[in-house]
Amino acid sequence: MPIFEYKALHAGGKTKTGILDADSAKDARNKLRAQGIHVTSLREMEGSSHKKSFFPKFFRRKNLSDLAMVTRQLATLLESGIPLRESISALIDQVEDKGLQRAFRDIREQITAGKSFAKCLGDHPEYFNNLYVNMVNAGEAAGNIDVVLKKLADYLQAQNRMKGKVGAALAYPIVMLFIGFTVVIFLMTFVVPKIQGVLKGQGKALPLPTLILTIASDFCAQWWWAIILGMIGIIIMLKLAIATQKGKKIYDQFCLSLPILGLLFKKQAVSRFAVTLSTLLQSGLPALDALRIVRDIVDNVIMSETIDDVRTAITEGGDIATPLRKSKVFPPVVGYMMSIGEKSGQMENILTKIAEAYDQEIDITTQKITSIIEPLMIVALSVVVGFIVLAIIMPIMEMSQL
Repeated sequence: MPIFEYKALHAGGKTKTGILDADSAKDARNKLRAQGIHVTSLREMEGSSHKKSFFPKFFRRKNLSDLAMVTRQLATLLESGIPLRESISALIDQVEDKGLQRAFRDIREQITAGKSFAKCLGDHPEYFNNLYVNMVNAGEAAGNIDVVLKKLADYLQAQNRMKGKVGAALAYPIVMLFIGFTVVIFLMTFVVPKIQGVLKGQGKALPLPTLILTIASDFCAQWWWAIILGMIGIIIMLKLAIATQKGKKIYDQFCLSLPILGLLFKKQAVSRFAVTLSTLLQSGLPALDALRIVRDIVDNVIMSETIDDVRTAITEGGDIATPLRKSKVFPPVVGYMMSIGEKSGQMENILTKIAEAYDQEIDITTQKITSIIEPLMIVALSVVVGFIVLAIIMPIMEMSQL
């Protein structure tokens, strides 16, 4: 059923916007007119009636916090005994994100046609990944979909918090680099050329720092377009390289081996592995299926290869802990704890404890990284700006002594 976006006026003259599903534009206008709403603009939304959107998935993927909130609300409605279709109908009007609202309208329509909830979710991968779909599928099979949705909401919120912690640790150096780069560009573009004009008029030999700065300033002024194109080209080449399996593996290995941030990335990967596998096992998925899903979720080729080794070991009758101990990603304590969980039959609880422990370590690591990077960035920027200032002052001082 097509979905329409409308702008309308209420009886009091207030402007209202929204979306609704209808068989046609005429049917949509009639529905709104029956509600006492005067339509001023109506258009069929892109992506309705299973139209293919031209926007990349990257730009359509939304914040985890929005999806977590909607998932928790749906779990609450189902737990209250409201049927799935009616729960989705009640949820649609509360969803602020129009894309997610459109997805739920399409899901409600397909459920009415007799399609399973999990398959409906699978038609909208920009919002619901393999983990989400498979957990809902397991919940439908076990008849506890409300419980599974609650676990999903907890998982999504935990992942969002973790991304926030890592993002906060990376934000400071990125901002500092941007500010430093802007200051240097300003000095090289506006200050240095004016000083050059004065110094060249004297006809005297320039000090070495001033000469180096002059050459760099002239190069930037003449070849700025080549520098920009070169940076764009390097970014595109890196993107294309990372898109390949070999390139992605090299990139992931590089990130994990970084002297300061590598430890943070490693702990984040281990925490994500533990909490994802724990959530899937608690939802009733078999270990092999859960590991297959986790492999696609972790977004790290090194860890994915380790998970493949774990799946192979289980298939051949081996244990989970041994491949983890041999890997370069998982610390030995993780393999040891999982070995205990495997023997005691409490793997889900052990994984949850691992995730909680590494979440705490991520907090501590982000604080350490911030405390280390801050003075390093200040020193680096001070050296660059100090060199520029020195190169400008030296010839001026020589001129004043004449």
